[in-house]
Amino acid sequence: MLHIKSFTFNPFQENTYLIYDESGEATLIDPGCYEIEEQLDLLDFISEKKLKVTQLVNTHCHVDHVLGNFWAKKTFSLPLGIHPNEIPVLKSVEVYGPNYGFKNYQSTEADYFLKEGEQLIVGKESLEILFVPGHSPGHLVFYHKPSNKAIVGDTIFRGSIGRTDLPGGNHQLLLKKIKSELLTLPDETVLFPGHGPSTTVAFEKASNPFVGKSATS
Repeated sequence: MLHIKSFTFNPFQENTYLIYDESGEATLIDPGCYEIEEQLDLLDFISEKKLKVTQLVNTHCHVDHVLGNFWAKKTFSLPLGIHPNEIPVLKSVEVYGPNYGFKNYQSTEADYFLKEGEQLIVGKESLEILFVPGHSPGHLVFYHKPSNKAIVGDTIFRGSIGRTDLPGGNHQLLLKKIKSELLTLPDETVLFPGHGPSTTVAFEKASNPFVGKSATS
């Protein structure tokens, strides 16, 4: 069974996810933990559940999703996995991060690359890697078919979608990929976004003003 634990970190209220199974192996997704208190919250949960963090990955590399990358790599002795199209996105955080008040941000590079069609293995569980660009050029989604759960980053939110006015964004591409990659999943699939509450494919198909049945785009 796949377990999903969310933490809300940093001023952007970003959702960091820790996913794990009965073996105790865990994968850390989009660590937004910037303050020491946030890092301790994460460590306390890992200790309480007796987990071993064995992977560190980003759905995409905007500042709010990568603030804890350096800390996580160092703390758990892990390599970082991203989509290759996110290399310039990650690199750019070094330049603009301090402008958002993150003056103590420590940059780090990716160590390996994740690609569409591959599997993200978490203990004995396997998640499909989906490619859903538009919010960022190399945005990934991790879908666990047995439980119909997906970590969707900033592709889609409850009643909304990711912004596309940042460098590398593409509004029409995002709409297209959400419809082809996410809304074709079973209606009961629970979507865990990078900000805000979870939602379902059925809810978004019915009511999302950008990609739902009433959308005009």
